[in-house]
Amino acid sequence: MAAATPSAASRIAVVTGASSGIGAATARGLAEAGYRVVLTARRKDRIEALAEELNAAGHTATAYPLDVTDRAAVDEFATAFKTVGVLVNNAGGALGADPVATGDPEDWRRMYETNVIGTLNLTQALLPRLEASGDGTVVVVSSTAGHSTYEGGAGYVAAKHGAHVLAETLRLEIVGRPVRVIEIAPGMVRTDEFALTRFGGDEAKAAKVYEGVAEPLTAADVADTITWAVTRPSHVNIDLLVVRPRAQASNSKVHRER
Repeated sequence: MAAATPSAASRIAVVTGASSGIGAATARGLAEAGYRVVLTARRKDRIEALAEELNAAGHTATAYPLDVTDRAAVDEFATAFKTVGVLVNNAGGALGADPVATGDPEDWRRMYETNVIGTLNLTQALLPRLEASGDGTVVVVSSTAGHSTYEGGAGYVAAKHGAHVLAETLRLEIVGRPVRVIEIAPGMVRTDEFALTRFGGDEAKAAKVYEGVAEPLTAADVADTITWAVTRPSHVNIDLLVVRPRAQASNSKVHRER
C-alpha cells in the first residue's frame, strides 16, 4: 500500500521531545515524507540545530522551545496554528529502577507529569487544530512497559500504562471525527540518553541494560515505524503497534550473547 501524501491542510507535524533520540529521528522521517515539522523540547540549542539541518536539506522545520508539563506555555504554543495535521507525543522518559518499596516518589511524579500530563496537555491544546485539518493524526509513543510490568520498573510502567490508556480512551471518544489515534509501543531501544538519564548519568549501569544484545532497536527504527503509521491512507488507523528487537521476546526475556 502506497504512502499517503499529506494534504496542504494537514502538512504540519508537531513532534515533542525532538531534541534527541526517537523524537529527533521522527522529525527527520516526517520531514522526508513531506511534512513541515515543528520541533519542540526544552533544550533550545538542540532543536534549533536540528531545524537548521532539516532546512539545509531542503525541508521545512521550525524550532519552538517548550516544556510539555507547562500548560500555560502549551496553550500559548497552540495559538500559533489554525490547523495541525500530526501530533507526535514523544516527550517522556524513565527515572530510576528501584523496587516499589524504596522508589523515589519524586521520580514517579516527574515520570507521570512528562509521560502522561505532557501528552494530555499537547493533545487537548491541539485537538481542535487536528480536527480542523480534516485529516488529523495523534501519535502516542508509549512503551512495551505500558503493557507488561517488570521488577524495578513500576514507576515507569505506571506512567507508560497511563499513556496507553489515554490513547485507547481518546480513540473511543473521538470516533467519527477526522482524527486518528495511533499508539507506537517500542521495546528495547538503544539511544544516547534514555538509559543514561534513567540511571542518573551512571554509564556503567546504562551500558548493562544492553549488555550482550547484539542489535537493540535504534531511534531510526522506531521513527521509521512512526512515519509508516502516519503515512497510511486516511481511512487506515494503526491502533497499536508493538516493535521490539528480534533478541527481545518480552520485557523480561532478552537473548544476550556471552
